[in-house]
Amino acid sequence: MVRFLVVPQWQGSPSPRAMLLVDGASAIAGDLPRAATTVLDVPVEAGEALGTGVRRLSSLRRTQELVREHSGLDTVVIGGDCSVTVAAIAALPSGTDDLAVVWCDAHPDLHTPETSPSGAFSGMALRAVLGEGEPQLVLSPGIPRDRIIAVGMRSPDEEELRELDTLTRLSVAELDRIDALADAVEATGASRVWVHIDVDVLDPAHIAGVSSAEPFGVSPATLAAAVRRLRERVPLAGATIAGFAPRTPPDAVDDLGALLRLVGAVA
Repeated sequence: MVRFLVVPQWQGSPSPRAMLLVDGASAIAGDLPRAATTVLDVPVEAGEALGTGVRRLSSLRRTQELVREHSGLDTVVIGGDCSVTVAAIAALPSGTDDLAVVWCDAHPDLHTPETSPSGAFSGMALRAVLGEGEPQLVLSPGIPRDRIIAVGMRSPDEEELRELDTLTRLSVAELDRIDALADAVEATGASRVWVHIDVDVLDPAHIAGVSSAEPFGVSPATLAAAVRRLRERVPLAGATIAGFAPRTPPDAVDDLGALLRLVGAVA
């Protein structure tokens, strides 16, 4: 049975609209089955960097502890910012030796504290999944590069380009072939997969509630179809849907159709 874990964390985001992520997580939670949903009581305070290059580290660490306590197999994590995925993967009870990670995002999230212009951990989240970055937050051991599939990334910072070139990438256009994602994951040799979706991977025509919209994204229908086909061929270890930051409750309602289509694809 799929369990939903709602993690309304905002502290990993660089956006001045970061606290809207709390509202976004709550909006999605309202349409999830109550008996199968747990909403974490995450810190509301900003937190301190504790001498590191990661802003709000103390709050991020506390949220990671909570996620590890409540996550597990067959969990769909609802963020919050993208960095909630790092703790969720770390919590998998059977480890990560056979795991591939699909990272759907307009932005690569491949910074480290040394390269990040903002110090925000969400921009370091995929690099942390690789096991690199601030030791207090990264996945250990990390997922090897040949088991990472980067999907829909179209707005990298210059400092991220070298790392991005080491990963298998699927463009928005390539997702039009419904088997492209499943083929890429099967090619890794992994026997399970975690699917991470930052909703800014979607085209702005389909969703307004994101902090940093990028043009020429994928449609919800295309992404959902690709994920459903992937699940037919590779077992899902878990999934994340993150990055929903609606400006107002009516805006949240307008976007929920697209979001619930993605929820249905991963659950």
